[in-house]
Amino acid sequence: MTDALGGLTALGLGTLAYSWLYETRAYTLRRAEAPVLSPGTPPMTLLHLSDLHMLPSDRSKAEWLSGLVRVAPDLVVLTGDVICSDDAGDTVLDALRPLLDFPGAFVPGNNDYYAPQFKNPVRYFTGSDPLRHKRPLDWCGFAARLADTGWHDLTNVRARLRIGGRDVDIRGVDDPYTRRDRLAKVAGAAAPDAALRLGIAHAPEPRVLDAYAADGVDLLLAGHTHGGQVRVPGIGALVTNCGLDRTRARGLSRWGTRGRTAWLHVSAGLGTSPYAPVRFACRPEATLLRLVPDPSATRSSQRADPAVR
Repeated sequence: MTDALGGLTALGLGTLAYSWLYETRAYTLRRAEAPVLSPGTPPMTLLHLSDLHMLPSDRSKAEWLSGLVRVAPDLVVLTGDVICSDDAGDTVLDALRPLLDFPGAFVPGNNDYYAPQFKNPVRYFTGSDPLRHKRPLDWCGFAARLADTGWHDLTNVRARLRIGGRDVDIRGVDDPYTRRDRLAKVAGAAAPDAALRLGIAHAPEPRVLDAYAADGVDLLLAGHTHGGQVRVPGIGALVTNCGLDRTRARGLSRWGTRGRTAWLHVSAGLGTSPYAPVRFACRPEATLLRLVPDPSATRSSQRADPAVR
């Protein structure tokens, strides 16, 4: 009995060390293909970033982010939870600087508004996340700096962008997890003449995904879930920390509502809370989506590239 207990303890400590010391820094670029463009539109690439949870000390993460310039995307989309402290802004902008030469768009997440604090792990399963006693962050100040670079702040905003000769009808909302979204401000039928109809949000709450899909949006992008952050082999994510079902905690899937369907991509993100700095079977990630014309098929492919440091 003593040997078995000792073995289980050693296994648990080893798993914790792996999750904390290795996997949280095993940054990975995933690649996926989604048939979402209008017929006859040349393929385009979209780099999806989410949940950076950046601190000034995150030098390896910042270096890895800067290196993503090598993929030369047509469009970069950042779906929230970007900063972890008010002094992280310079670190984020320095990390993103090589990517700022490409068109970009962003929305905030729940953790962009408040500094991280210790959270009882049980709350991930109950959904309870009281805002009392949380210290506010100056997200608005950072968002203004990021928008000054030329990237589009889509906080409850709908816009028409010209990307590499393609018209993109894009809409975004403030964080749905804390119910800051104002769907009425971006509602309306997606432009039928646009090459791509895109909707972004931080938390993939079903009511937001339903509204986007019902309006004819082709591609929905979100983060927030961290892919479950801890995944059990053979089971997958244990929790999504929102209304999304666990099977869609990361990657591409089809989302349908009211007779319409759209592609949904949920990023597992690149960071963690400093109070829960572990990942298991869920590497931190960015995703390069290759968008191609929709042949009315429902197939997609996804694979992971080795991490590049």
